[in-house]
Amino acid sequence: MKESYIIHQLEAVKNAKRIYRDKAASYVLDHPEDIPELISLVFDIKSPLHIKAAWVLELVCIENILLMGPYATGFLKNMQQVVHESALRPVSKVCYFISKTYFSDNNKYFELGKESVDQIIECNFDWLIEEHKVATQVYAMDTLHLWGKQYKWVQEELKLILQKKTNSGSKGYQAHARKLLKNL
Repeated sequence: MKESYIIHQLEAVKNAKRIYRDKAASYVLDHPEDIPELISLVFDIKSPLHIKAAWVLELVCIENILLMGPYATGFLKNMQQVVHESALRPVSKVCYFISKTYFSDNNKYFELGKESVDQIIECNFDWLIEEHKVATQVYAMDTLHLWGKQYKWVQEELKLILQKKTNSGSKGYQAHARKLLKNL
C-alpha cells in the first residue's frame, strides 16, 4: 500500500521546532482534504506519529480553525483518548479554539450537539482536576470559562476548583486562575 503524503510530512517533523511543524501545517492548509487522516493520526495513540499529528493540527487550527468545522464532532468525541502530555496540550488548545469559535458572534461553522458539549465540559474538567502540565490546564480553564457563560453550573464548579487549587498549583496556574476568578 502506498504511504500517504501526510504521513511523509509528519515523518519529516524531526522535533518540535516550529520550522518543521510549519512545513507540515502548510501542506495540510494547502490540502485540507487530508485533515481527516491527520485527525485520525492524532487519536492513533499507538502510532509514533500521533504527537506530531497533534502539533500540526494545532498549527492548522491557528491558521484556519474553520477547516475543523466538518470534523469538530469527531474530534471532540475522541479527545479523551489522548494521554501523552506532548499531544494533550495541542488537543486542549484545539478544543479551546473550537469553543471560542462556537461562541463567536458570526459562528456559521460549528454546530455542536448536546453530546459534543457534554464531551467538551467533561474532558476539560478532567484535564483541570487531574495532574497535567500547566498549559493543558490553562486551556481547560479558558474553555470552561467560555462554557460557564452558557451553563451556570459549569461556572460555579470552575470557580470552586480554582479556589481550591490556586495555592497549590504552579506559578503559571496560580496567575491564570487568579485572573479567571476575577471574572467569575
